[in-house]
Amino acid sequence: MREQLLLFCNWSTLGVCAALKLPQIAAVLAARSARGISLPSLLLELAGFLVFLRYQCYYEYPLLTYLEYPVLIAQDALLLLCVFHFNGNVKGAAPYLAVFVASWFVLPLQKWIIDLAMQE
Repeated sequence: MREQLLLFCNWSTLGVCAALKLPQIAAVLAARSARGISLPSLLLELAGFLVFLRYQCYYEYPLLTYLEYPVLIAQDALLLLCVFHFNGNVKGAAPYLAVFVASWFVLPLQKWIIDLAMQE
């Protein structure tokens, strides 16, 4: 019974996270405007998700403990592209995406780097 409850909690969390940003993305697409979305806030959230996901992968935690993070990162990346698209500067997203991709590879180079990134 305990295992089934844990499995249900894991998959329900994944389901909720899969739909977390969809209403916001739908609203941005319907309004054809990114007005009201804070770019720094979105970038900070995306960076936090990325660091946490990389930390979990680095220390080889069980997949079900962080499976929702790739979904959240994909949704934030899509929202980021929408923000730049509706602000008329899609190419402006390239430096941010390059930094996030580079950080994926830089974070695990040394143990102290990833540990430092996860400190409070």
